[in-house]
Amino acid sequence: MPQRNSAGIGPAIRKARKTRGLTQQALADLLNQASGWGTCTANDVYRWETARRQPGPWMPYLLDVLELDVAAATVAPSGTLRTTPQVITQPPAPSVKPVETDPVNRRQFLSAAATSTGTTLLPAATPYLESGRRIGADVPRQLQQRTARLRRLDDFMGGGDTYATYANELDATVELVDQGVYGDTTGRALRAVLAEQAQLAGWAAFDTGRYTEAYRHYMAALGASKESGDRSLAGNSLAFLAYLEWARGGNGVELATAACETAGRDAPPAVRALLWDRLAWQHATVGNARDADGALAVAEEAVQEETDRPEPDWVYWVDTDEIAIMTGRCWAELHRPLRAIPALEGALSRYDDTRARDKALYLSWLASAYLDAGEVEHAAAITGNVLDLSQGLASTRPAGRSRILLQRLQPHRSVPAVSELLERAPVSVLPA
Repeated sequence: MPQRNSAGIGPAIRKARKTRGLTQQALADLLNQASGWGTCTANDVYRWETARRQPGPWMPYLLDVLELDVAAATVAPSGTLRTTPQVITQPPAPSVKPVETDPVNRRQFLSAAATSTGTTLLPAATPYLESGRRIGADVPRQLQQRTARLRRLDDFMGGGDTYATYANELDATVELVDQGVYGDTTGRALRAVLAEQAQLAGWAAFDTGRYTEAYRHYMAALGASKESGDRSLAGNSLAFLAYLEWARGGNGVELATAACETAGRDAPPAVRALLWDRLAWQHATVGNARDADGALAVAEEAVQEETDRPEPDWVYWVDTDEIAIMTGRCWAELHRPLRAIPALEGALSRYDDTRARDKALYLSWLASAYLDAGEVEHAAAITGNVLDLSQGLASTRPAGRSRILLQRLQPHRSVPAVSELLERAPVSVLPA
């Protein structure tokens, strides 16, 4: 198994700071100026660079101040910040009812989308209104870039760290849309931005077990994506709702099927890969092995398809490893370890520990597969890695998976590796 990289994001911050000729104090001063908080010190920068503390809410400002590419700045496996540009596409502009002519429906949507939790970490979107109520055609593109930058935070921060940021960014854009004056094409593009932001807020809420808020945001995203005319976005909203339905103990197959049908076969390849990947998971959770296998085959074919078409930014993370991980998760859920283990181990060998939440979750299914294969000691060792990666994460999901694994390991507590694991496991994740 890959070794944990304890350095995390620190070396990347240090390298970017030195490249720009900044001292730690100079960087702290710039962060204070950008945020208006005035609480960052050189010691804080030192702690981030030496992995003694994570940047947390300062991360959006670090991305801005260090002038990283807003569309692609993320954590690379090497611990450096990857800045290879990615294309952010504008939503299509089909013939739909002009947004300005349906004020009642528009107000209902905006009311459903609004939230008042937390503090916005980036400058609010409403300054676009300072020079008048007219919103230019370039504003949606600028907001998409902001949203792309914020989306990268989910790679290495839990929903408890990001929800306030995402929800308040959504609030600011809702205000902009509600108060601004714009044409039909700009209105549809703004609705697409709102859909993306509502999906982010819903995902962060889901990640912390706040299912009511997640549902509200996902429904707002579905409404906004339909108003924008973007079928891919609408399909993604339905896929999020399907995952939420499963998490709440229901059957998400119908919603996940609707997601694929809504996006359609002409959706960009990465979108099709993502939606069919999620449909496969829903089939696996209800024991439909044949349908899960078929959906995985569609997803794998799509992700390998060569295309010159621009992909939306919200699928930037979908690649062959993502499909392999879902393949392993599905077969682990179906208790087919001989098919699950190779898929998971292959992809996870290339998965960096800076993405601690996701890696902890994926390792938990690998541990489960080894348990099904009767390899108790190896399952215990992987579960220990899950516990290590889960420490300090602002997400409820790794703890939930850890609890399930420890419950399954309880009957094997006579095995030394299991006994040691149970003794060191946090009380919060020990089965009752």
